Amino acid sequence: MTSHSRRSARELATDIVRRLQGAGFAAWWVGGCVRDLRLGREPQDYDIATSALPAQIEALFSRTVPVGRQFGVVVVVEDGRQFQVATFRAEADYQDGRHPEQVSFGDAQADARRRDFTVNGLFFDPIRDVLHDWVGGEADLRAKIIRTIGEPEERFAEDHLRLLRAVRFAAQLGFEIAPGTVAALQARAGQIRTVSAERVREELVKLFRPPHAARGLDLLRVGGLLEQLLPELAATVTCEQSPDFHPEGTVFNHLRLMLARMPADAHESLPWAVLLHDVAKPVTATRDPATGSIHFYGHERIGAEMTRAILERLRFPRKQTEEITGCVRHHMQFKDAPQMRKATLRRMLLRPTFPLELELHRLDCLGSHGRLDVYDLLVAQAEQLARQPALRPPLLTGHDLIALGLEPGPALGALLREVRERQLQDELTTPAQARQWARQKIGGAPGAAGSAESAS
Repeated sequence: MTSHSRRSARELATDIVRRLQGAGFAAWWVGGCVRDLRLGREPQDYDIATSALPAQIEALFSRTVPVGRQFGVVVVVEDGRQFQVATFRAEADYQDGRHPEQVSFGDAQADARRRDFTVNGLFFDPIRDVLHDWVGGEADLRAKIIRTIGEPEERFAEDHLRLLRAVRFAAQLGFEIAPGTVAALQARAGQIRTVSAERVREELVKLFRPPHAARGLDLLRVGGLLEQLLPELAATVTCEQSPDFHPEGTVFNHLRLMLARMPADAHESLPWAVLLHDVAKPVTATRDPATGSIHFYGHERIGAEMTRAILERLRFPRKQTEEITGCVRHHMQFKDAPQMRKATLRRMLLRPTFPLELELHRLDCLGSHGRLDVYDLLVAQAEQLARQPALRPPLLTGHDLIALGLEPGPALGALLREVRERQLQDELTTPAQARQWARQKIGGAPGAAGSAESAS
């Protein structure tokens, strides 16, 4: 089947329901896909709930994966797409804040009552175009409210990750959290620390995506989860800044404004570079007794160390950790760009993370004094550098210097750096010119130099 004739996820999910119903089972779409459809959004995934048992599901479909068979969950693969098909179940006796000790299969209404939030407890029959709502989810969708199904204390006790999911859904959907749900969230906030770092990270990454990242930060704080998961950021709430540079007030306000201005297509590391670039300000803050000015000397260096520790705690991938840590370490360099030597500026522009750092700088300005003169300068310099591709590769390598008679060692590395510096300063522009200059510095062997010339 060609890519042009592939059926949509919706068509495939409808066919799965049709086949289950045709075999005599109850089957409906359930959860997030129903919620999104009622909100006029295109679902990312389609989940199906059915009265069929796992063995019966597997017998009906040619390609299945028993991902959670003991919990009644089977993945059905149709046209290369995966659909989670789960037997109606009623769970009980949670011991670990995540998994039920026992699972009993039940009917659709029991299945609805064991779910997390009312807006995720809706069932829809795509064949008959009928919505089933046993938990008040439709009314909460209209009222834009996130509310637990049943007693919030019980729902949060069953799976502690639901504490964070309540905040994430409210931020993503632009909903409020029901007062009773907020109260239970605040009372149980400490239990979020029992959840694995990987599951927490996955929710936080979704929470801090634009355009709802600023509200996500606010709700995390309101629910008491900010202090539990990111205490370093909680400390920014009361961290004042000098009004001449930061009319927005505290570091926390600064972060909120930056998050709110992130573009929709922001790089995946940008929210975290924003959140953590000033993470060390609370621990480095000093006030000048004479002027009253507040200073944060070295906060970028200490912040980079703190950033690495936070990201490692949340089990971020190593490459992304390095990327974000680099942004935090370098972000204070940007203010000095107009005074930089040409070579220093170009080294900054040539960093692999420069596009990400530049966007962080833009948001940093928009979230404080609002001036973009340095940003505009750097954009112009970056465009100019893009028209000079010869500057990217170094003029000489270590092998070139060895061929000129220099022994491997610290002196070789130092000379190589000096050649690169002069190249970026436009003082050396061709490999031949660089070799001639290096030969004079080495003061050596014409024969070695000649062989290097002939080899080039």
